[in-house]
Amino acid sequence: MTDQPEPTPEPQIEDEAARRAKLPEAAQRALAEADARRAAEAAIEMPRELGGRKGPEPIRFGDWEKKGIAIDF
Repeated sequence: MTDQPEPTPEPQIEDEAARRAKLPEAAQRALAEADARRAAEAAIEMPRELGGRKGPEPIRFGDWEKKGIAIDF
């Protein structure tokens, strides 16, 4: 009962490039398009909201209320 269990071995984690190289051509194109879309979204600078809540966009993340009162509408 006092035997210590052996730790489970860590799974081998392949790097992202090696995993993507194994995917079909269509999947590689889709991932490249998604990467380009994410980069374009990150490059867009949105204007700051005056008097709004801090943190992520409330509508996108489903946080429409503050202390039970609907806000930002």
